[in-house]
Amino acid sequence: MQYHIEGMDCASCIGKIETALARMPGVSDVQLNFATGSLTLSLSPEGATQAGDVEKTIKRLGFGISARNNQQTPSHSDTDNPPTVQRWWQTRKGKQVAGLGMLMAAAYVLALFFPAYGTWLFAAAVVVGVLPFARKAFALGMSGSPFSIETLMSVAALGALFIGEAEEAAAVVFLFSIGELLESVAADRARAGIRALASLVPKTAVLLDAQGGQREVAAASLRVNDRVLVRPGDRVSADGVIIHGSSSLDESPVTGESIPCAKTTGDTVFAGSINVDGVLEVRVEKTAADNTIARIIQLVEQAQVSKAPTARFIERFSRYYTPAVMALAALVVILPPLIMGGDWAIWLYRGLALLLIACPCALVLSTPAAIASGLAAGTRRGLLIKGGSALETIGQVKTIAFDKTGTLTEGKPRVTDVVAFAQPFTKQSDEEVLALFASVESGSNHPLAKAIVGHAEAANLLIPVASNAYATAGKAVHATVAGRALAIGSPVYAAQVATLSSTQQSQIEALQRDGKTVSVLFDEQSHEALGLVALRDEPRADAQAAVAQLKTMGVRSVMLTGDNHRTAQAIAGYLGVEWEAELLPEDKLRLINEMKLNAKIAMVGDGINDAPALATADVGIAMGGGTDVAIETADAALLKNSVTDVAHLVALSRATMANIHQNVIFALGLKGVFLITTVLGITGLWFAVLADTGATALVTLNALRLLRFKGKRNNNHS
Repeated sequence: MQYHIEGMDCASCIGKIETALARMPGVSDVQLNFATGSLTLSLSPEGATQAGDVEKTIKRLGFGISARNNQQTPSHSDTDNPPTVQRWWQTRKGKQVAGLGMLMAAAYVLALFFPAYGTWLFAAAVVVGVLPFARKAFALGMSGSPFSIETLMSVAALGALFIGEAEEAAAVVFLFSIGELLESVAADRARAGIRALASLVPKTAVLLDAQGGQREVAAASLRVNDRVLVRPGDRVSADGVIIHGSSSLDESPVTGESIPCAKTTGDTVFAGSINVDGVLEVRVEKTAADNTIARIIQLVEQAQVSKAPTARFIERFSRYYTPAVMALAALVVILPPLIMGGDWAIWLYRGLALLLIACPCALVLSTPAAIASGLAAGTRRGLLIKGGSALETIGQVKTIAFDKTGTLTEGKPRVTDVVAFAQPFTKQSDEEVLALFASVESGSNHPLAKAIVGHAEAANLLIPVASNAYATAGKAVHATVAGRALAIGSPVYAAQVATLSSTQQSQIEALQRDGKTVSVLFDEQSHEALGLVALRDEPRADAQAAVAQLKTMGVRSVMLTGDNHRTAQAIAGYLGVEWEAELLPEDKLRLINEMKLNAKIAMVGDGINDAPALATADVGIAMGGGTDVAIETADAALLKNSVTDVAHLVALSRATMANIHQNVIFALGLKGVFLITTVLGITGLWFAVLADTGATALVTLNALRLLRFKGKRNNNHS
């Protein structure tokens, strides 16, 4: 069963609903997400509980409930039928606060002229205001949650009314109602992030038929291999591949990258991206329920359901904390009058104030509010984090192990040097050699061959037509170009079949020391070496800066690669990282397990060949570009494929943990101060409510600060 729950204002609401459902026979697998308001549970067919009983129970607790279509994913049922978003003054709680406010104002005015009647109006305000809370407290008590804030507030307000403090009791109810309204507004703001994410995918798409005709259809109805038209200014309606056209696309909704990305035939596009200028024809590769935005929403929802270790500890702590403070309040009421002959009314008043201070709302909210804000801030930057546990752990890592290929480097070879051996050494001769290289390699699918041909095409060179092309496995490729029998091979093979001078050998060795792969072009008839091309999988543009940022944060970087020592040393020397080379997958696992003995370690890889290492590390981080493997393999995925995002991830985790610690200090500190001042008689019910409401507001506002997280600052502080 899938439901949408309305009216949850703080994380403690989850415990109330879960406790009530756990007492119902035949109900199991209850999962409630505070951030999205989604509830899933299993009902036993033979059980006494029916779907209607579940709905009645939740409504009795004071929450709204509506069933979801089981055929839809949670994220898409929200997208297709979004809940109505009301302004705060249009909500039930907003109207209650406004009504109580007017009643309080009238009571104050009446009390100025007719004090006796004013007291009765204050009493009426108490009864009207406390009735919804008392009803909810009774329902919660019957459902297994007797120590709720509603119970504490109802007892305190009615107790104050009983001892003749009608004005103060009315203020308690009014202030508490304002606090509930503030929590509701803050909770709705936290949920707005996911609603905004879901709204990024357009509702309609322009479908192309086999004859080229166009018709507008619902985006949710698109199927794999459908062809859709994306006009300038349109949002892409589905994940797919461009089959015709080229354009710039703003992918910031998906990757967080604000600069439009050039795309052409054969390139992948994401649902929700904005087409800037060209007209595109796109073949759909994923349905609406499986596109990138849907997967991001599902990931965020799952992450928010997953409780962080700190949150679990605080929930356990609050279960004992609330009854303990209630017992303390009872002792405050009973002991001083019995032992010291104190006034019963005074100590009853102080005990009632203690009940309000006992409210654990701010404490329980301190962690999930910060975690939810941290996850949302990360998602906006293209940092997908699978749950509060991963978010907590990332900031604690002392060592980050990086895979080389595709992580610290681009993952594809690029031509770095073209050298013509023929005299004179002119630019023209270099271009001629490159054209001959491209001609011989034009029939090969090898990555190095593709890089050489692509480099020549980018330079707008005229590539001669080759004939009689063939390859000698592991040695060379051969072809006839303009009547000459040419071959391209490794320096070792070229030295065996052609003449290389000492100068040419020195040039080759110098390039190899820089970690470059060298190919030599030679004439098979004259045995003359004509030139060389050097290629290297170049470091990502931001890799060096990322390593430097991590170093300032006290995080050690280590490069683990299966590549040869010479290449690894060249790349690591440029980036300034420690390194281990020529590693098999089991070697990487061994090294990670060894490093885990001393401190927490994160592994950053491409999410495919590094899956075992990602799983073994304390935190696995995938350089994903939004791929399925990247999102599903690791604890976090970096959608922008930016190495500096690793530093941003550590900074976000540390900022979130600092926020949680601040929230706990706010919550416990305020309660501790007012606990003492209330027992001493310095503060009363007013301040008790302000302590609770103030702590909740401070915790919520402090957590919302994380939404403004911009990333790691370029200074020496984390």
